[in-house]
Amino acid sequence: MKILLDTTYLLPAIGIAIKEHQKDLPLKLIQEGNQISICDISVFELSAKGAKHVSAGKLPPERVTRGIRAIVYNEQIEMIPTYESQLLLTAFKLRKTLNDFIDCLILSAAINHCDILLTEDKDIQNLKNNKKFNELLTTKNPKFKIQKPTHIL
Repeated sequence: MKILLDTTYLLPAIGIAIKEHQKDLPLKLIQEGNQISICDISVFELSAKGAKHVSAGKLPPERVTRGIRAIVYNEQIEMIPTYESQLLLTAFKLRKTLNDFIDCLILSAAINHCDILLTEDKDIQNLKNNKKFNELLTTKNPKFKIQKPTHIL
């Protein structure tokens, strides 16, 4: 399966532990034969969260940069660029149903390139029952699913 990971699952790579989440989720998914993708905007989000922790003295800057490099240069992780026309056009449509444009970009990357988006985001999870969202999926990627890791592993 081709799976796009939301930024939350990448935070452990830069030293930010998230309770109730497996810190090695990307590795487990790869070991099970899945193709892992991320949206390039997630690198920005990781940098921003890392900067917050660095400025608060909770993380050394080297930890953040090392984690980001590990993700970006991992040949087993596909990086999906947000500047693709089709991705942007889908994100603009999603903006009618989601307030956070970064989430629109991540979801659009998943819809246009993957089978599944793994996310904990409640706003994105709630789209499963949204008529406009489901109509969009029908034209873009009818088999696409939004899931949590517990449904995959």
